[in-house]
Amino acid sequence: MQSLVEFLGQNHVILFLLLFARVTGLFAFFPFFSHMSIPVTIKTALAIFMVVFLYPLATMPHIELSVVSISLVMVSELFLGLIAGLLLNLVFAMLQMAGMQISFVMGFTMASVIDPQSNVSTPIISQILTLFGLMVLLAFNAHHLMIVFLAKSLHLLPLGQFYPGGNLWRYLVKSTTSMFVYGFILSFPILGLSLLSDLVFGMLMKTMPQFNLLVVGFPIKIMVGFVVLIASLSSIMFIFKREFMQALEHLFTLL
Repeated sequence: MQSLVEFLGQNHVILFLLLFARVTGLFAFFPFFSHMSIPVTIKTALAIFMVVFLYPLATMPHIELSVVSISLVMVSELFLGLIAGLLLNLVFAMLQMAGMQISFVMGFTMASVIDPQSNVSTPIISQILTLFGLMVLLAFNAHHLMIVFLAKSLHLLPLGQFYPGGNLWRYLVKSTTSMFVYGFILSFPILGLSLLSDLVFGMLMKTMPQFNLLVVGFPIKIMVGFVVLIASLSSIMFIFKREFMQALEHLFTLL
């Protein structure tokens, strides 16, 4: 009983709370772990299990044992999860950006579905690409790599020592810019063929005024769009995997 009381001492309880704040912050914003389809009870149980599992690796920070100091450190740990999750979710935003442009040229802007992750209406092509990206993420065990990052972060960045420096903000701005660039690159094959088909349909309407673009042209554009999307899907997922792995590797150096 005495050993149990010593284990539940003040320093151990504070260390457990700080570690729990870091784990819950990362699980709340990391891809796949933050998905709305996973019940909150399972997320909480997984977070508590990871805290118990990683507790021997954690060290007590040198902070003032007061409510204000402990609260500020817990907020910084939650902010760490927010920044890390944002850097990884920007890669998924790249797929959503490409899907929005593809849906626009294929005429699917009105065909939107509710995204279970964000609870907002997104184009159906964006939702398809995001689901494919999530399956690719699970296929190469990226969820395991994120747990490895959580364990290594206790050595690279001990509890209570996170501070967003200038390199982190510069990389965040660069990643946001790359999201738009890669979103255009991934959708460019379909955008290019859509523009080419518009030129062909324009010449047909000049030579044959009776050509009905609404009846014939739009189904052909949709068919061409799907054919090109299926042909380039493997390349899109390859670029997604490469960018996700690079973002995960940069987390170790930036944080």
